[in-house]
Amino acid sequence: MKKCGCSLGKALLKLCLKLFGICFAALAVLFTIFFFDLDGKLLYYVVEPFLKKHYDDMERKDTLKDLYDVDKYPKREF
Repeated sequence: MKKCGCSLGKALLKLCLKLFGICFAALAVLFTIFFFDLDGKLLYYVVEPFLKKHYDDMERKDTLKDLYDVDKYPKREF
């Protein structure tokens, strides 16, 4: 007796359904991130304070104390 080739079709259907489910779940997650602007909130509440703290504490040369001549530009050393 010959076996029916339907098992290949069923396996392909299961694979397609799993792939569709994974794509739908990814779309739902990405839509939630977009709808509630979670990426912007992450940048505003986590990344920006870290960057402000890092760059505000850096030592900088006070450029107001440099002498200014019209024809000469001060050499800047940091």
